[in-house]
Amino acid sequence: MKVVGSVIARLGSKRLPYKNLLPFEGVPLVRLGVLKLLSSPVIDQVVISTESDLIAHQVKDLDVCLIKRPEDLSRDDIPSIPVFQHIMQHVGGDIHLNYNINFPNCDVAVFERAIEMASMNAIGEALSVPYAVWAQSVKCLSEYPDPWNITAERFDDDRILEPDIHELADLEHAHLLNRVNPIPWHNLDAKD
Repeated sequence: MKVVGSVIARLGSKRLPYKNLLPFEGVPLVRLGVLKLLSSPVIDQVVISTESDLIAHQVKDLDVCLIKRPEDLSRDDIPSIPVFQHIMQHVGGDIHLNYNINFPNCDVAVFERAIEMASMNAIGEALSVPYAVWAQSVKCLSEYPDPWNITAERFDDDRILEPDIHELADLEHAHLLNRVNPIPWHNLDAKD
């Protein structure tokens, strides 16, 4: 069974511009996502789907397949399923797993759980709660009835930790949650 792991990353974001390029623990989010997928023993091939050369540049030195996303799949109003279908049409495979890099604190063991569920349930699809990991069989993707109506079997997983990064405040919160040593600011305005 071939398992394809993907990160889908557009340059444009209405709530947090350039979100996928912003660092989390010193690593751009998109690169962090790819590194997590590459570290998983259950992923056979890692794919990035993007319309952006800037995003592709962040991972070009890694063992990843870069797929240029067409303009009609790069708009804000496009659901994820057609993007997943586009990926699988280009690389083939039996199971597709998407890692939503808005959740940088996701244990890679969640990937295995989603893949196992998508392989075994009648729907052929599993989605973690929170929505960090989403897996589908190729059959499920090819026959998806309505990309706006997600059919996945959902599963709770406490190995997906805060934050869910959508806005600058979320990213700032993430950095505060993960800091080891506070920054030693000097207050030049303070009077002794």
